[in-house]
Amino acid sequence: MPRMRILELTGILAAALILACASTSGTPITEVSGTWGGDDAGLIATDTSAHVHIGCTLGDTKGKIIADLDGHFSISGTYNIDAYPIDRGILHPAQFSGVIIGRTMTLTVVLTDNGRQLGPVTLTLGKEPKMGPCPICRRPGERKQPTVLKR
Repeated sequence: MPRMRILELTGILAAALILACASTSGTPITEVSGTWGGDDAGLIATDTSAHVHIGCTLGDTKGKIIADLDGHFSISGTYNIDAYPIDRGILHPAQFSGVIIGRTMTLTVVLTDNGRQLGPVTLTLGKEPKMGPCPICRRPGERKQPTVLKR
């Protein structure tokens, strides 16, 4: 193999190694917290749960989101697909899953009782959700109390 070809291949391998190391450097996010926002979607995570909106729907996880070292996560919870315009209070069992790469999360919610899927949506850590005209966003644990009609 000519000397020039060996130097060229060595240069290509060195560049590939530098890019590979640069893309994996830093500490991966394994314990999800804070506000993650996207277009018509958002996630607010605390040390005990996460609250999710995709469009005019909402749901909560049954614990803190913990990702593996590759950024993948899956956690169960409940989801309300009829939250707006009239919240009928119907909560479906749901599976929240996705992957985190850097400060970007791809999130999918699947209702486990009927297979309906919401997403995937792309969320960014520290970005406020852009929820459009939907006025239903609340912090985790905050639930609108049903109105009691008096006779």
